[in-house]
Amino acid sequence: MAQHNDTGKMGEDLAARYLQEKGYQVLERNYRHQQSEIDLIAKKDKMLLFVEVKTRSNLSFGNPEEFVSYTKVKLIKRAAEHYIYAKDWHFDVRFDVVAVSVSPAGTPVVKHIEDAFY
Repeated sequence: MAQHNDTGKMGEDLAARYLQEKGYQVLERNYRHQQSEIDLIAKKDKMLLFVEVKTRSNLSFGNPEEFVSYTKVKLIKRAAEHYIYAKDWHFDVRFDVVAVSVSPAGTPVVKHIEDAFY
């Protein structure tokens, strides 16, 4: 597996663990609908989270959360709409970003951005 794939998987694992430690139940990982993908879908009480995870080991070009593009947001929303309909969800939803930065020493820093987009 390529280095960037390993980094991304590690970031998703850390993000899932972080959310679970905060009391969220991770329902889905890498949920796909057509050409759209949502990294994590989690739930806490009556709140459903659609989470985009961005992981970077080099911050020279910016923070991980800065790499969530307009196109990616549209795709996430499309997949979320499908998921909400398929699961017949009638409560609150939120779109979050979990940014994972890995220091040169290999220490990860997790930043949870709630309501990152609408």
